[in-house]
Amino acid sequence: MILPGAVPPPDDSTDAGVAWHYGDPFAEQRSAARSVVVVDRSNRGVIAIPGEDRLKWLHQLTSQHFEQLGEGAATEALILDAQGRLEHHMVVANVGGTVFLDVEKVDELLKYLQKMVFWSKVEPRDATAEFALLSIIGPDAPAVLEKLGIPVPTGVDALGEGFVRRTSWPLQRSFDLLVPRSELTDWWQRITDAGARPAGSFAFEALRVEALRPRQGIDTDERTIPHEVNLIDPAVHLNKGCYRGQETVAKVHNVGRPPRRMLLLHLDGSADGTPETGDPVTLDGRAVGRVGSVVLHHELGPIALALVKRSVPVESDLVAGAPEREVQARIDPDSVPPDTPGLGREAVRNLRG
Repeated sequence: MILPGAVPPPDDSTDAGVAWHYGDPFAEQRSAARSVVVVDRSNRGVIAIPGEDRLKWLHQLTSQHFEQLGEGAATEALILDAQGRLEHHMVVANVGGTVFLDVEKVDELLKYLQKMVFWSKVEPRDATAEFALLSIIGPDAPAVLEKLGIPVPTGVDALGEGFVRRTSWPLQRSFDLLVPRSELTDWWQRITDAGARPAGSFAFEALRVEALRPRQGIDTDERTIPHEVNLIDPAVHLNKGCYRGQETVAKVHNVGRPPRRMLLLHLDGSADGTPETGDPVTLDGRAVGRVGSVVLHHELGPIALALVKRSVPVESDLVAGAPEREVQARIDPDSVPPDTPGLGREAVRNLRG
């Protein structure tokens, strides 16, 4: 949905069909941090799974403990391959007798789910044409919900045919609304009339990167395992087994040493070029990682998420980008897990100095 006053995204954007910004993307980020914004995320795919076997069935297929997922609960889940590599990441709501999955792309996941139905009483379908996702973000988000007459949820509450869901990202006070797509414009107007500033994908992506939240297909590659991209805590139940890839999850968790980690890089803003997704990260001319999301943050400047070898010391002088657009990059120490080499007080002082 591109509303009047919205600036559409560039032609090569991964967020085609929604607003890029509304004239001042940095002010939109500040408003999210200090007050409240609403972001059109209707480019997200939606899969609806009704049926009495839906929780037991999803429990068998995914990394999450769906059998413990009660009515009105929200979570995240993964589908892995036999080697534990990430194939699909889903944000989940169980409400009104249906499990809703909002995902980056629908087609491959839906094809897999439908293939796995067998005799289970479930009916997975593509519901993207039926529903659209809006996110209300910021410290004043609860007040906006109250003005809309929507009780502030602790998990997920039914909202007509859709839902309102509390989330912990990109900021602590964030809420997703799944609304009928035919009513998207009306809901947008109601939310902005209630005091939320319109914000685009430019602002949302900057906040997501700051929160170290990966986006599938951008911050992941064909080798990514969930430990590398901070998806164990939100999307994996470590006390359940019997799902594809579980052996790798348990092994890496017990050893505690994934081969790579997703880190936040501070990029040299004075350089002419800008790295792009998939570009290499190098150390002394040797490839040690890949660039994921690249954004401009209202406080941090140019930053990026990158999958970097665990052995790379935190104080390293890195280069991010292909040769024609490479820039100097430094690792943000707050994004580094404690077991990474070089993460000592001296290294942190050197970086921050």
